[in-house]
Amino acid sequence: MTPPPRLRTDLVARALIRQAGLDGRSAMLLRRGDPDAGGILVILLGRNGDGVVLTQTRTPEGEAAWMRGTGTTPVNAEQIQAYVDRQLKYDPDLWVLEVETVDFSPPFEAILI
Repeated sequence: MTPPPRLRTDLVARALIRQAGLDGRSAMLLRRGDPDAGGILVILLGRNGDGVVLTQTRTPEGEAAWMRGTGTTPVNAEQIQAYVDRQLKYDPDLWVLEVETVDFSPPFEAILI
């Protein structure tokens, strides 16, 4: 089965930021990557500075999904930055978004694996 065509990364990033704003969350672009083919990291940041980093992935069926790159338990700001830095070594085209959250859930429709 052929996976569905991918949207440009800049369009996806802008849509994610807009969706976060729909329920009043603050969202911002921290790093702009390749507009066509870069991956996206979304930092779900709690009010105390702890957070969870979501990274794009695919299900075995080829559907777009998100994985908790830093695990299910929120981590501190230093651990978040270390994770982002490690990922940038592998993919310098990454986009990094930050979204304010209370419950560390994404403000957009997401398959979490």
